[in-house]
Amino acid sequence: MTTPREDTAVDVASLSFEQARDELVRVVAELEQGAPTLEHSLELWTRGEALAARCEEWLLGAKRRLDAARPTDDAKEA
Repeated sequence: MTTPREDTAVDVASLSFEQARDELVRVVAELEQGAPTLEHSLELWTRGEALAARCEEWLLGAKRRLDAARPTDDAKEA
């Protein structure tokens, strides 16, 4: 796994939902185990926040696509 120092916000933007989710799981597990320094913990936290936001972007995008694909109430009545 790469460390937060090796990753950038640009990298997060290019991740698929699955990649972001899997890395987020790893970051959370590492935080739960306790990082060796406060600085490393803060880097992990920052990376986790970016990954969570990326996952949310994917999920909101999927919801918008599903909503757009559903027939509207007007179309159901016709």
